Amino acid sequence: MPALTDRFAPVVVLLLPVLFMHGRAVAELAITLLGLVFLFRCARAGDWRWLRAGWAPFGAAWWLWLVLCSLPGIGIGGWHSCGQALAAVRFLLLVAALEHWLLREAVWRRRLQAVLTAAALYIGLNCWLQLLAGTNMWGWPRYYDGSLSGPFGNPRAGPPAARLLFPALLPPACHLLARNRWPATLAAGALAIAGVGTMVLIGQRMPLLLTVLGLVVSGLMLRRLRPVVLACLVAGAVLLAATPVISPPTWYRLVTRFTYQMQTFADSDYGLIGARAVVIAAQHPVFGQGYDGFRNACPDLRTWESWPAAKLNFWDGGGASICNIHPHNHYLQAATDAGLPGLALFCALVVAWLRGLLRGIGRDPDPLRVGLFVGVLIELWPIASTSGFYSTELIGFLFLMLGFGLACARAAAPAGQCALNSPDSGRVAVAKMA
Repeated sequence: MPALTDRFAPVVVLLLPVLFMHGRAVAELAITLLGLVFLFRCARAGDWRWLRAGWAPFGAAWWLWLVLCSLPGIGIGGWHSCGQALAAVRFLLLVAALEHWLLREAVWRRRLQAVLTAAALYIGLNCWLQLLAGTNMWGWPRYYDGSLSGPFGNPRAGPPAARLLFPALLPPACHLLARNRWPATLAAGALAIAGVGTMVLIGQRMPLLLTVLGLVVSGLMLRRLRPVVLACLVAGAVLLAATPVISPPTWYRLVTRFTYQMQTFADSDYGLIGARAVVIAAQHPVFGQGYDGFRNACPDLRTWESWPAAKLNFWDGGGASICNIHPHNHYLQAATDAGLPGLALFCALVVAWLRGLLRGIGRDPDPLRVGLFVGVLIELWPIASTSGFYSTELIGFLFLMLGFGLACARAAAPAGQCALNSPDSGRVAVAKMA
């Protein structure tokens, strides 16, 4: 008789996408409880082998170093910062629980795939509602700067939409292409172009650029998808060229404003924040400044320096006005929080995650596994402006998709398929762990 948690914990996983979007506090509680139950199960069974395999040693080393760097007297955030660093393990435990416990059975992987697809559609349809009807389903108009906020009240539709696009889009598109009939091929192209077109119309620069990166990587990994990728790139460029007529705010954000920011990057807020993070990391190369190191160190006058190319800010590098809660880049955040050793451990963890997602993927990979890999890759791409690494409402999808992808890799058939429809795949995965 399966334990009560074995029956209900996977249901909580299916609720996480909704909670990430509309219930951050409950999502935090759910992630914490899932991690604690997973540890309890491991302790009861006396089985900690997962800690010695795959990405787990790198994750443990990175987290322990972060905690050390956050201790009072080493970091500058006091016990509050240290407590936050201790709590950061919840994300690693979620990934481990998904890989080794919650998604071992194919039925739950299949259901989670459906939920992630529904979440992508939910965001996309609300963006189209804002564009065509003026408001989303909750009655909120597009954001004041012209971007489409989808089902949210602020402009955060782009990042989750870009990550969810690939696991939601690639499986049905490749399924249609596999029929080798022109109506199905046209349907696959239309589906892909609709997804990319939505990303263009959302009007957020970095999510769109990362979507293009994801398309290129998807085309490299899935040969049959390459004509569709090319069509998407052409259609996206044509749609972007038409935005001065159909959506002038989108043209302003994606072209006019982006061009100006690139021309004056050293003086832009993003450039000055990056310079501030580099100064903080250079001044504290071993231990950083502890959890929330950027937020705590940014107001310090000793960090007020700008890039040599900056012209509008001389001695103060933007002063206190540019200070934010994080440096808008995962790798700069790792460096300001835990110094260069922390950055090195974080990079090793990222490599271990990506290698785990590609394990046994084969020459003709499962589109779902490719979609999950691409979604994780674009979130962890080093040259990008990102949310904070611990912002559950934005970063939660990374850890959910990461655990999903690792569970697929662990349960994969020899051909590299996720085995979503195999009734025995869960038992096979358990046997592999034994």
